[in-house]
Amino acid sequence: MYLPQMFAVTAASEIDAVLQTAGLGCLVTHDDEGFFGTHLPMVFDAERRVLAGHISRANPHPRRAGDRDAMVIFQGLNAYVSPTWYPSKDEHGKVVPTWNYEAAHVTGRLSWRDDPTWLREHLTRLTARFESAQPRPWTPSDAPEAYLQAQMAGVIGVEVAVREVRVKRKFSQNRSPADRQGVIAGLRDSPAAMDQAVAAAMLRDGE
Repeated sequence: MYLPQMFAVTAASEIDAVLQTAGLGCLVTHDDEGFFGTHLPMVFDAERRVLAGHISRANPHPRRAGDRDAMVIFQGLNAYVSPTWYPSKDEHGKVVPTWNYEAAHVTGRLSWRDDPTWLREHLTRLTARFESAQPRPWTPSDAPEAYLQAQMAGVIGVEVAVREVRVKRKFSQNRSPADRQGVIAGLRDSPAAMDQAVAAAMLRDGE
């Protein structure tokens, strides 16, 4: 990933926070047949430095990838930035559209997990994380055991032993303070929830 220093997130605590809050990732590998990608939710174990997920047993990714190096890409907040939001547009007109966004590229070694105990523990952790905001969180024990066993038989687990994490947070740091405030104002006025979330993140980032 092209990562200019002004957009790089380098603090270990911030990088871990990004991984802790990441959701849907894209697992990418390459073999003699070319590139192959699988989208899957993942959960980060900070103590073991491992990302874990699971995929359909019908997915050929385990056969194609084996226990080789892989990349997981997480796309965070993102929003279109209109040049009309820059006060400098009226000063000199030398402005163009762009995109503000957060992204993380994680590289590490793959390992595939077929053990029922591992799968149950993983699925329990995964659902606990994403169900935590629900008023009545669902847990695997809510499903009939025979049904749960059948569902687990249809998936295979995957772990990525994290070796490197590159996080990019492009929030108009290359613009003047006035232009950056103009972007925040423009995004806050947008009806799109994602745009407003980017504006809020830009405000936090500037504190």
